[in-house]
Amino acid sequence: MPGREDDLAAGLGGHLDPGRHPAFLLIDPARAYTDPTSPLYAGVETAVEGMRSLLGAARQSGLPTIITRVLHEFPTDGGMFARKVPATGRCFTPGNPWADFIQGLEPQPGETLVTKQYPSAFFGTALAATLTAAGVDTLIIAGLSTSGCVRASALDALQHGFAPFVVADAVGDRHEDVHSSNLRDIDAKVGQVIDLTTARALIRNPERGSHE
Repeated sequence: MPGREDDLAAGLGGHLDPGRHPAFLLIDPARAYTDPTSPLYAGVETAVEGMRSLLGAARQSGLPTIITRVLHEFPTDGGMFARKVPATGRCFTPGNPWADFIQGLEPQPGETLVTKQYPSAFFGTALAATLTAAGVDTLIIAGLSTSGCVRASALDALQHGFAPFVVADAVGDRHEDVHSSNLRDIDAKVGQVIDLTTARALIRNPERGSHE
């Protein structure tokens, strides 16, 4: 991606290899991001199709699948995050249709549902313990949004010892420049940014997966 040579020259952008026990992590596939009447509408329909493709592949392969949602049951649930992004309190409350899953991205029986109140899927949840108990060493990450909950979750995955692989075609953001710059920074400092083809290869057989 643009600027990668500069990052490498600066000592950034080291290479992470996938482990042998990946899981698929789908971050916050909420209708708030696809409903034009929502304050969080982001125009991410193309990314949603990528998410559906990966979720289907993960289910077909029997890959451990984790899907997250944001839910603020009480006014204090979001803490400082809700103060900084008040739209979360307007969208992610019980019974609000904007908090519902995008059609085709709902969790199924046997899949792990993580309810969170903050950007990272790890913060204040049992996700790290769940993954460790399952022997997971790698996360293939899709969802919304690139600069927010995806980036925060990828960073925490790294810090918890899981190799994060963020799928560029299956994450999205409100603005293309924000999306692109965060993907570049994730690739430089946090994890590996891969495409759908590479992600599907990792899902089918992690030992055959390859990436740039």
